[in-house]
Amino acid sequence: MTAPESEGITLRRAVCPGSFDPITNGHLDIIGRASKLYDVVHVAVMINQSKKGLFTVDERIELIREVTADFGNVEVESFHGLLVDFCKQRDIPAIVKGLRAVSDFDYELQMAQMNNGLSGVETLFVPTNPTYSFLSSSLVKEVATWGGDVAHLLPPTVHEALVKRLGEK
Repeated sequence: MTAPESEGITLRRAVCPGSFDPITNGHLDIIGRASKLYDVVHVAVMINQSKKGLFTVDERIELIREVTADFGNVEVESFHGLLVDFCKQRDIPAIVKGLRAVSDFDYELQMAQMNNGLSGVETLFVPTNPTYSFLSSSLVKEVATWGGDVAHLLPPTVHEALVKRLGEK
């Protein structure tokens, strides 16, 4: 329990979930905007055992902690299972999701309705900054694998880690 909560003050909490393999400037924009609206923003690095990530979960957590440190109210951890269980365990009433396009909305609306039906957790949709409307971790990895310049799409330390990792392959 944080100091304000131990004094009877309830903190406004939200979670920004994702795989973040790797975290992009688009992710960082959504997390940063959420950090201005909530007292504590949890970044949940969701573990999907059926996917082989480029970065390990621990590496992703470390990169996210590094690039969100200046926000001052972001907590980063991994989670395996239902997002609503993550929320229940931490008393988080809201999920914040960025929407890039209408195609994102169809899927995310279904997820939001399911999550609300399972637990009462609300989902807030944040329109993505137009600069990042096309951006995804998968696209960044694909372009970088073929030698394309993605430096402007990632925080510098994440770009360095990506270049290093791809050089190892």
